[in-house]
Amino acid sequence: MAGTTDEFSLLQENAAEAGVIWTAPAVRRVEVPLTGGFLSAIVWGEAPAQAVLVHGSAQNAHTWDTVAIALGRPVVAVDLPGHGRSAWRSDHDYSPATLASALASGIEALAPDARLLVGMSLGGLAGIALAARRPDLVRSLALVDITPGVDAAKARSITAFVSGPTRFASFDEILDHTVRHNPGRSEASLRRGVIHNASELDDGSWAWRWDPEGMAVRSEEPGRDQRWLWDDLAATAMPVTLVQGGRSPVVDDADITALLQRRPDAQVVVVHGAGHSVQGDQPLELARLLGGLLDQR
Repeated sequence: MAGTTDEFSLLQENAAEAGVIWTAPAVRRVEVPLTGGFLSAIVWGEAPAQAVLVHGSAQNAHTWDTVAIALGRPVVAVDLPGHGRSAWRSDHDYSPATLASALASGIEALAPDARLLVGMSLGGLAGIALAARRPDLVRSLALVDITPGVDAAKARSITAFVSGPTRFASFDEILDHTVRHNPGRSEASLRRGVIHNASELDDGSWAWRWDPEGMAVRSEEPGRDQRWLWDDLAATAMPVTLVQGGRSPVVDDADITALLQRRPDAQVVVVHGAGHSVQGDQPLELARLLGGLLDQR
């Protein structure tokens, strides 16, 4: 049953659905100690990591599986605190600045020489905060469908999903809930996502792996704690690339204008056919873009 599936046993299915030749890459789960907890991550490859991949709110490191397979380079994909297999914070604080501190510890331990930090949604906001505080750890920054200009209206569909039920009577029920909120994705990909992002409880019900109390706080007012990140972004000097989902409502023309006002050298790339989760909707195109960024640095 889904609840007992080994977390790496589905990778070949990712490759097959994407049409990528399966080469059985070396992949392992590791933990980095943090004050009061730990950061969990997936390490792809044996060589030093070239990139660090950071997921969005209510996601986990497995959101990058197909991208990592297609990219074919050594990378580290982290579970942010309060998500995936990382520890939940006792104060339920998952603001970008707090997450940046955890990311710093993870990168120092697992990918100190990485040339690229890729942050999607909340992971991108945490990446901006980290870049402003530890530029030595963020040599290049790719923001996947996020800027500090995201507000409640732009994030409405995401908030509706995250603020929905946190516990479900069965696996089929949690899968049905996920499918309704992601009509453009295949059921097979969403099934894998649920397997990685939820766990079966002793009574047979299912619950998300993210901290529901922390997610409830962030869902009350998306954007409440991130406007200051425009100043952080303006203070950075490393190359910045914004990857915008072509059919996503999250990043709009005003966001791009605000970005270019603060970082005129920023590169903006639109991935057509992708919503907010570019890595889920167009993983091969995103892998191609990230490979190009790595080759530039």
